[in-house]
Amino acid sequence: MARHEDGTIHYSGSTGGWGSVRGIVEVFGREWATPAALETLSRQNKPGGFMCVSCAWTKPADPHTFEFCENGAKATLWELTTRRCTPEFFAQHSVTELKGWRDYDLEQQGRLTHPMRYDPATDHYVPCSWEEAFTAIGAELKALDPGSAVFYASGRASLETSYLYALFGRVYGHNNLPDSSNMCHETTSVGLKKVIGSPVGTCVHSDFDSCDAIFFFGQNTGSNSPRFLHPLQEAVKRGCRIVTFNPVREKGLESFINPQNPLEMLSGHATQISCQYHQVKAGGDIAALIGMCKHVLDEEDKRFAAERRHVIDVDFIAQHTTGFDEFIEKVRATSWDEIEAESGLTRAALIEAAEVYLGAERVIGVYGMGLTQHVHGSQSIGCLVNFLLLRGNIGREGTGVSPVRGHSNVQGQRTVGISEKPELVPLDWIADRYGFEPPREEGLNTVKACEKILSGEVKAFIGLGGNFVRAIPEREQMEAAWTKMRLTVQIATKLNRSHLINGEVAYLLPCLGRTEEDEQATGPQAVTMEDSLSCIHGSIGRRTPASPDLLSEVAIVAGLAQATLPPNPRLKWAEWTADYGLIRDEIAAIYPEEFHDFNARMFTPGGFYRGNSARERVWKTKSGKADFTVPTQLSSIGVPDAPGRYRLITMRSNDQFNTTIYGYSDRLRGIEGTRDVLLINPREMERAGLHEGQRVALVSDAGDGVHRRVGGLKVLPFALPDGCLGGYYPECNALIPLWYHDQASKTPAAKGVPVRIEA
Repeated sequence: MARHEDGTIHYSGSTGGWGSVRGIVEVFGREWATPAALETLSRQNKPGGFMCVSCAWTKPADPHTFEFCENGAKATLWELTTRRCTPEFFAQHSVTELKGWRDYDLEQQGRLTHPMRYDPATDHYVPCSWEEAFTAIGAELKALDPGSAVFYASGRASLETSYLYALFGRVYGHNNLPDSSNMCHETTSVGLKKVIGSPVGTCVHSDFDSCDAIFFFGQNTGSNSPRFLHPLQEAVKRGCRIVTFNPVREKGLESFINPQNPLEMLSGHATQISCQYHQVKAGGDIAALIGMCKHVLDEEDKRFAAERRHVIDVDFIAQHTTGFDEFIEKVRATSWDEIEAESGLTRAALIEAAEVYLGAERVIGVYGMGLTQHVHGSQSIGCLVNFLLLRGNIGREGTGVSPVRGHSNVQGQRTVGISEKPELVPLDWIADRYGFEPPREEGLNTVKACEKILSGEVKAFIGLGGNFVRAIPEREQMEAAWTKMRLTVQIATKLNRSHLINGEVAYLLPCLGRTEEDEQATGPQAVTMEDSLSCIHGSIGRRTPASPDLLSEVAIVAGLAQATLPPNPRLKWAEWTADYGLIRDEIAAIYPEEFHDFNARMFTPGGFYRGNSARERVWKTKSGKADFTVPTQLSSIGVPDAPGRYRLITMRSNDQFNTTIYGYSDRLRGIEGTRDVLLINPREMERAGLHEGQRVALVSDAGDGVHRRVGGLKVLPFALPDGCLGGYYPECNALIPLWYHDQASKTPAAKGVPVRIEA
């Protein structure tokens, strides 16, 4: 830990370098990983190897010697641990006892080895056979109204598993198929779809080789997608300028030492990544974008009057967009005083950033959940697209909008049918191919599923991976309501808290990991996933499974379907389990434009690109063009500021991935040994009468009368904007009301939670 002159803590080193190496070595030791893990890491993210279970950043056609980052290596070692969570462990510890354990300690018990049934009479998990589990779960599902069941999917399940899971749900009779996208990037799917006609980003890997500037909003590259730092470093070295907007100064976008460059490692010479770093107020991105657009339009007026030369792309705007006049009217009518107040940035700072934009021929806009997880996050995305459209920065090489996805296949699951929105799925084709009538009514997303669990209308929950109960808002109410369900089923590799909050009938079903050999009747199987740049990659595991009693996710989904559904000769669950290539044939039949020749192309180096209409300037919007939108407000925060009310930003450390906690070292923020912290700047500390090290609580200040509290937090001085606080996810999820979400997508607004400090 180091300190700035103002007393705030920080990490004095760069992202990457020896710190990353030490982080990997520490996890290697904690997990008691075998030497075979090194061979596995050498195959990670490479053609013919296995695809990382961590982030969804793309896998290049010409990989580095080590094509993994610190977080990716931790995820692999976490899966390859030699620790085992056996039936003997569950015999020794009741579920009630385990509820008192920390998340980290639960997962440190290692890989689950046997299917388990919860016995409420003894409050213990007890072993059962796979046949018993499938038969019992099938009987429970058959006894329920299908609309009362929820089939949730985390973002790591393969395309093959996801396709079968969605098919299972629809044949069973519902579209209740929420996934982890609902909790993170659903705002992208809704927001981008509305304005450019594509629910995903438009960039490909080569765009980062030719762009002149990159504008980042609310994305922590160093912790959440460190391999992205390689193309960013290369871009900076060739002259690309990177401008970052983020309330938190994240080390990955400040400086980087490439661990694969011996000279940089020996010399300690770091590359400065961002040429400008603007600590925008949480939720102030709309105002910051309006400010930059205002300067661009001012320069358009000046230069055209003086030189008869445009700085905006008038031909592109006329040919490809609608709503331009309404948008510029809004920009011109917005005062700099309003912009400065809502963004927390000065006019001079925003003009400095806008000058980079004006000086660049090709610009990419990159963003993460810091932009999207707000009540008006969809409007933030609209404003970023407005900013890019002004100079034609979508649909040309070296340009585009690029959301950085979190989980390894969260985008791909949507592509092959995991969606509660029936209009996004080719249901007519599915009906014709499989001889049944799919349900057409909209299903439950994450927030709606939670609402109906609270009301008692949802009776069954199947979780395909993930840690749903820990990841959602309103945790205390949700855990209490969860136990009133009839059936809960969790498919997982390791124990987590969601497995301890059970319905009347509960099963814990252990599955293979992606690094492990998946041997079926026709031989070893491969699976596929989609990265955040819309490329599809094949993946083959080689390691010996953690237990001979594990089944693959495909086999588990097929087993559940066979035990639940009436016979249908077109639904070839056993054949699909025996040969995953047959599942890929099914995907290609339903999605021929994107997945033709699927089996032949799945190991294309760098993945095969499934295409993007907006990249071709084909706008699949209602207007048939890219839409400029007019924001209704300058802040994306849902509850207005008030005396004593703060905006809490929930954050992940670089020693975790989603809800998985690898350790207690948030090295890149200078925080060691604890996650019970409240980050606040020294000015706010003084105003609130707090001192460093003091223990405080955060309480909800959403104005709905519900008491939500997280206590025992240690005050640490940290460089944040005034009015903003920082705390860790998922520990602070208990402070987020279930109703506090993006208006368009219902994504929980976890980056601007209204709270007060209780000393």
